[in-house]
Amino acid sequence: MTTLGTPLSPHATKVMLLGSGELGKEVLIALQRLGVETIAVDRYDNAPGQQVAHHARTITMSDPAQLKALVEAERPHLVVPEIEAIATPMLEELEAAGTVRVIPTARAARLTMDREGIRVLAAETLGLPTSPYKFCNSLEELQAAIDAGIGYPCIVKPVMSSSGKGQSKIDGPADVKKAWDYAMAGGRVSHGRVIVEGFIDFDYEITQLTVRSVGADGQITTSFCDPIGHVQVSGDYVESWQPHPMHPAALEKSRQIAKAVTDNLGGQGLFGVELFVKGQEVWFSEVSPRPHDTGLVTLCTQHQSEFELHARAILGLPVDTSLRNPGASAVIYGGVEAQGIVFDGVEEALRVPGSDLRLFGKPESFVKRRMGVALARAENVDTARANAKLAASKVRPRVA
Repeated sequence: MTTLGTPLSPHATKVMLLGSGELGKEVLIALQRLGVETIAVDRYDNAPGQQVAHHARTITMSDPAQLKALVEAERPHLVVPEIEAIATPMLEELEAAGTVRVIPTARAARLTMDREGIRVLAAETLGLPTSPYKFCNSLEELQAAIDAGIGYPCIVKPVMSSSGKGQSKIDGPADVKKAWDYAMAGGRVSHGRVIVEGFIDFDYEITQLTVRSVGADGQITTSFCDPIGHVQVSGDYVESWQPHPMHPAALEKSRQIAKAVTDNLGGQGLFGVELFVKGQEVWFSEVSPRPHDTGLVTLCTQHQSEFELHARAILGLPVDTSLRNPGASAVIYGGVEAQGIVFDGVEEALRVPGSDLRLFGKPESFVKRRMGVALARAENVDTARANAKLAASKVRPRVA
């Protein structure tokens, strides 16, 4: 039985988020609705989640000493990583000492903090279908891996990055150095290691949101949301929709793969499992042990969004993954490089039928920084996608 305390009291249930961007902000809001005391941690002040949490803390989360000092000072019941660039060996140490429980587990946070740990687990330990791949420590190793069998076209990614940063497609020898340099610039940490993947000629890619929660019998149960389709440009999500139509056999394989990966990672919470699909064939791509950016669409499609599902699952509460209606999301980029931008066109955007907006409140805008998202619900996915993109186009960020 889960007992929840009162925030800011001696009996408070305290949850610390490591990383407080737009996804973390929604998790924090979901936790606060359940009376949880929240601590938002990020590498810069006034991050989106810090604006809504009970407590805001700014540290270098990849620094083991800073991370340990903060956890020991705050003594949260749960630590919830929301990004990859965290000193995960320290989380393992703190979890092993019984200082804190890490969501879903400290091991899962370590394995998924970079593409190497999770790819080796999926392909070599679990034997799941993946694209052919090699890890490379230099430009020369990258070229050798391509020449030795990966071939062209192929995809190069830093072993540690998020939201597609540093990811590019190589179509021929002329692109190799450019892709290496781009990966080095886009990685979360500055060590020269990439994964190069053979290109899969897939029909589409999906995110299979998978929830590990406590069932009525007290045992961990796995449940699935309807598949989310999405479009990525240079590895960065630009729109998503739910449900994505799939052949029943492909859907079943997707869920088998998602369950195999999440069973191995263990713990409780929501996982975003990315998969490539061609006909009835399915390949594992990546997994995030936390809400996924493409899952922002669930704010307008499900009875419980991915953020509510994550909050409930980590607290040991029942979850409901059912779909309410079709819907879509479309990204709103900053478009300018400036601090404290303003947004015109919000009223016009919200006049689009079935639309809604989330403006994240990021203190600094970049041309390709995700500053908000437009959402739209509709009778069918095609209408929802058109309306989400229309609403997003109405929002015009500018320098104040």
